[in-house]
Amino acid sequence: MYKNFIEDQHFQNIDYTENELIKGDYENCTFSNCLFTNLNLSDINFVECIMENCDLTMVKLSNAGFRDVKFRECKLLGLRFEDCNDFLFAVDFDSCQLNLSSFYQRTLMNTRFKDCILHEVDFTEADLGGSTFDNSDLSGAIFNNTVLEKADFREAYNYSIDPEQNRIKKAKFSMQGLVGLLIKYEIEVE
Repeated sequence: MYKNFIEDQHFQNIDYTENELIKGDYENCTFSNCLFTNLNLSDINFVECIMENCDLTMVKLSNAGFRDVKFRECKLLGLRFEDCNDFLFAVDFDSCQLNLSSFYQRTLMNTRFKDCILHEVDFTEADLGGSTFDNSDLSGAIFNNTVLEKADFREAYNYSIDPEQNRIKKAKFSMQGLVGLLIKYEIEVE
């Protein structure tokens, strides 16, 4: 079956809810100010692409490929990243909203979350080894049997991580963030 291949293109100010995104492989493309809300991006591959100021709220990601994709100032609400294709999956988030998204069992080693809002994001059984959460809000985020070894939470805030339920060896935390590791003990830290 023939698959479209789109390379080195800049897509700007496109409402894909009205203008269908062509199914295929997008390589080294930039999507700026585009609307993808509720679309089915299944089986579409994005390789070394940049998405900036795009709204991908509630898109379907069954077997979608994200290989070295950078999201900048994007709205990514309610996405199920565990449905994506595993092959070379690599993403980077800068100033994004990922509320209610899920990375269940997703390998995210060395992933960068910078200035992100990650309210109630599910990281259950994910591998976040070496990842960074610079100035990111993790209020209500779920960490359960999650690999957090060498992850950097020094600038993250509002997280609650149970050291007994997660692997945190050599993870980095600030003094202020230690409360997020002790919350289950219901102790008061002043």
